[in-house]
Amino acid sequence: MYCLQWLLPVLLIPKPLNPALWFNHSMFMGFYLLSFLLERKPCTICALVFLAALFLICYSCWGNCFLYHCQDAALPAAAHDPAIIGT
Repeated sequence: MYCLQWLLPVLLIPKPLNPALWFNHSMFMGFYLLSFLLERKPCTICALVFLAALFLICYSCWGNCFLYHCQDAALPAAAHDPAIIGT
């Protein structure tokens, strides 16, 4: 389970507030995971635990899934602030 210490923090990285950056964020996370899986070759149990956690987070629409944005999930209140987009 040593390899999980490099995979589980990926689930904790928040999505950016600006919706224009969601695609870049999901591509970065996807390429990071793909390169990690190809380089480190984690054990089967670690990969299954990570994929199960990723599936549960994305299926529940908690808003932290980096693969897509759930339609029912509300944006944070700060996402509508125009001052954040300019920063």
